[in-house]
Amino acid sequence: MAIKKSTAGTKPAKTAASKASSKKTESKASVKAPAKAASRTAAKTASAAKSAAKPSASKSVKKPTAGIDENGTFRAWDNAKTVAKAKPKDEKKEGFVPGVSAEENEKRLAAARAIDPGAKSAPKKVAAYTDDQIRHLDALEHIRLRSGMYIGRLGDGSNQNDGIYVLLKEVIDNSIDEYIMGFGKKIEVSVKDNHVKVRDYGRGIPLGKVVECVSEINTGAKYNDDVFQFSVGMNGVGTKAVNALSSYFRVISIRDGSCTEAVFEKGKLIKQRSGKMKEPQPDGTFFDFVPDEEIFGKYSFNMEFVEKRMWNYAYLNSGLTLRLNGVDFVSKNGLLDLLQNELAEESLYEIGSYRGEHLQFAFTHTNAYGENYFSFVNGQYTSDGGTHLAAFKEGFLKGVNDFFNANYKSEDVRDGITAAILAKVKDPVFESQTKNKLGNTDIRQWIVSETQSGLDNWLHHNPKAAERLKEKIEHNEKMRVELASVKKLVREAAKKNSIRIEKLDDCRFHLEDGAKGENSMIFITEGLSASGVMTHSRDANYQAIFSLRGKPENMYGKKQSDIYKNDELHQLMMALGIENSVENLRYSKIVIATDADNDGFHIRNLVLTFFLGYFEELITTGRVFILETPLFRVRTKKENIYCYSEAERDAAQEKLGKNCETSRFKGLGEINPSEFRQFIEPETIHLTPVEISQLKIIPQILAFYMGKNTPERRAFIEKNLLSNAEIDV
Repeated sequence: MAIKKSTAGTKPAKTAASKASSKKTESKASVKAPAKAASRTAAKTASAAKSAAKPSASKSVKKPTAGIDENGTFRAWDNAKTVAKAKPKDEKKEGFVPGVSAEENEKRLAAARAIDPGAKSAPKKVAAYTDDQIRHLDALEHIRLRSGMYIGRLGDGSNQNDGIYVLLKEVIDNSIDEYIMGFGKKIEVSVKDNHVKVRDYGRGIPLGKVVECVSEINTGAKYNDDVFQFSVGMNGVGTKAVNALSSYFRVISIRDGSCTEAVFEKGKLIKQRSGKMKEPQPDGTFFDFVPDEEIFGKYSFNMEFVEKRMWNYAYLNSGLTLRLNGVDFVSKNGLLDLLQNELAEESLYEIGSYRGEHLQFAFTHTNAYGENYFSFVNGQYTSDGGTHLAAFKEGFLKGVNDFFNANYKSEDVRDGITAAILAKVKDPVFESQTKNKLGNTDIRQWIVSETQSGLDNWLHHNPKAAERLKEKIEHNEKMRVELASVKKLVREAAKKNSIRIEKLDDCRFHLEDGAKGENSMIFITEGLSASGVMTHSRDANYQAIFSLRGKPENMYGKKQSDIYKNDELHQLMMALGIENSVENLRYSKIVIATDADNDGFHIRNLVLTFFLGYFEELITTGRVFILETPLFRVRTKKENIYCYSEAERDAAQEKLGKNCETSRFKGLGEINPSEFRQFIEPETIHLTPVEISQLKIIPQILAFYMGKNTPERRAFIEKNLLSNAEIDV
């Protein structure tokens, strides 16, 4: 059944285009200055003589029908049916006429104010600013009120960086710190029905300080480097945040046959007891908590995310056993095992590794494009890298050039690399409480030197692998030269056409602008209808739009040089700023915004295939998102409810009653710009991150869904094909 798409969003786009054209014409217009009167008598006499020689203005003079007359005046339009009337000489030039009337602008302003979140609550009368108005919050109250300062974000568990996983991590980090210091080789974790339990076999919290250690900020032993030397948590906040943000929190410390137990609710101590154990148990600490729905709303743990965290802990702590819900996570070879399990393609040589006292790394190369890194500090995964990763890259390049006595370029050495690095830093300085990026500058020279020497040593002991590495570098060098020639031709062609990226409506601030660009994002849309709606709804300070013509080319299995032969994808690459390196990305978020229909899903897959094939790092570093827009609108004359699922639609229909009207949105262009604004505002936008559980499954998925038609895929489609009755039209 064919469905005709609405074109409601095209009109605003045309209006914007006409305005731009008007402005362009206006800027080119010029006004001739009136001729100055001659001052000298001789000039006046000459002018009078010329006037006498010319025929009188009252006499009729036949004008040519077209072309240029004897005085050099162009008269092609003299006999046209419609001739523009000349303005009187004394008439003043019109001023700038706005494209939007004052009345229309007032309506837009009222619509903008109507969706202001702050306007939903009734204004309060401002109280007198006196001593009585000053409030003091204890530490745990402040955590509950300003939770974002401590755990980064809340979320419902659908994102691996959501707050509930941060709470789990903070507790396990304490147990890991015990293992790092040589105490306890096993950690038991249980996550069931949003109830989390963690038991380690370390030294246990000193019994007289159990309550203080989990409820008073800036209290703990992490400040004493005689007790903890390479700890992840150094701010004395971790378990306090877990306590404050849990509806139920219990801690038990066991030491030398005695124990202390404390129970809290929302950070408030409910009961406490101490005494001898009835039955002897090993020393250690037990945590038991339930994240508070009052803070997080309805949430659930995605066990795939939890399992990935368990594996990371195991890879970074060889010899440690983590048991999650009865399943053991153990790694004998550490970072070697990590790369073995994550490699997307077969490595070109055996995985290399170095293991020092405070620095470990593993590496190899594949035929994939780009670079992939897994960086850690004291067991903490640093998704945004930092100084330790930058130093590793520098040291790796120096080590390769020293070993081969060459001067290879960094892009030739690192293209196709997959590596993991763990640095143990005594006083780590992270950019935030969530510890995604290391900021220590004093460790650079140490890591550069040790990486350089460690790599050189491994290459000397593995000559066959060294030879394969050299072949890979020389292949990269050859491909780079060939690619450079293609880029040159494309640039020359682009200069002849236009310097501007045609399909890009850019924003004001970008990643390179620091704090101002942290919220920058680019929406990749399909067609002018959707981009027209978004152009009129976006915040031009930090939201850019790139419009695809339709379905882009399937780039699966193509060469990197083929990108430059595809005008649309080449422009997308230039818009993102990643033509030379992913590190030059101009936007914090790349948001794929397609229609909620089969064509929209297909375009989404084609764009993801492009990123995964050539710029995988964009996805592995969490830069790519899917924009979720409402599927339904349920409304009455008094109220509108936007629904993102059938369940939400049913609930809205029940709430508004039988007389409500339900609309189904399938295209972004069907949504009115004034309505659409709320769907892309920072406070109300719904973004789903594109995440990869394991790199090695990507080639299999792309080959199945985006490769040549295979009998297996045909059988899959036939088995899962829906009938017309099952399709929601």
